[in-house]
Amino acid sequence: MRVRHSLSWSLLVLILLGIILVIGRATKKIDYIWQWQRMPRYILFKEQIDITAEDPGTISSIRNDGKDKVVILRTFDGKDETYRIPAGIVQVYEGDDLDSGDIIGSYKKWAVGILLIGLWLTLKMSFISVILAVFIGLITGLARISSSPAPKWLAIGYIELIRGTPLLVQLYIFYFFIGQLFSLSNEVAGILALSFFAGAYVAEIVRAGIQSIHRGQMEAARSLGMTYPQAMQFIILPQAFKRIMPPLAGQFISLIKDSSLVSIIAITDLTKAGREIATSTFSPFEAFFTVAALYLVLTFSLSMFVQYLERRYATHD
Repeated sequence: MRVRHSLSWSLLVLILLGIILVIGRATKKIDYIWQWQRMPRYILFKEQIDITAEDPGTISSIRNDGKDKVVILRTFDGKDETYRIPAGIVQVYEGDDLDSGDIIGSYKKWAVGILLIGLWLTLKMSFISVILAVFIGLITGLARISSSPAPKWLAIGYIELIRGTPLLVQLYIFYFFIGQLFSLSNEVAGILALSFFAGAYVAEIVRAGIQSIHRGQMEAARSLGMTYPQAMQFIILPQAFKRIMPPLAGQFISLIKDSSLVSIIAITDLTKAGREIATSTFSPFEAFFTVAALYLVLTFSLSMFVQYLERRYATHD
């Protein structure tokens, strides 16, 4: 068994090395120069902050306050203005005359780059969309199996409409038509489009999960005096939820990847951030490989979380 595992790991390493070799040779053919050193500043970087004088005047004193420098500027009106430079460099001396806008000192602080900003926006939009999609999918899934024709056919119409049209077209409709009609921001329009799109697929997953529970469960619950909603809430849905977790996780991972399309409605998500970096640095490979890695972190984390939930619920059976 140990020998088999060693061979399997060796094979995996050889395959990865082969992929790297193929990519390396391909980039040599097109004479591409890798510039990975440019990427970290688009994730996290030290930003220089310049502190400038608000009014013209003369530097009356400079003193230390711990690691900070405190500069007092006496304006020509006789007022004292205080400037604190945290652990930075003072670029003036006592007695210097300054105009408004002149730099007194500067310091550096950590700031997030455009990739992390895009990642946060993608994460936020995906999270809200998942919550709304679950709500829409649950309501629509229950309506889909209803014996009443009105909710049943409304649910069927919604599901077929969403599944029969591309997400890209739906985004345009939500942005240009519904967004203009209700004065929605582009982010809200994007979240709604993603939610209704994923909600249709979640509805079918919920329907399949409920119908996979044996009919005798419902009959037993009703024979104990439970109403239909009570039987659904306490007996059917908890069992169905365990069964639909894996397909739901797949749908949510797909939703995170589909969220990259919102960049077409002027939302600076992770994909659009990568496109802007590729345009400004002429390093498209590094930019989009980094974007792909960040998407992988998101989807892999979600996949691990769902596996944890599956193991936890399995122990309660």
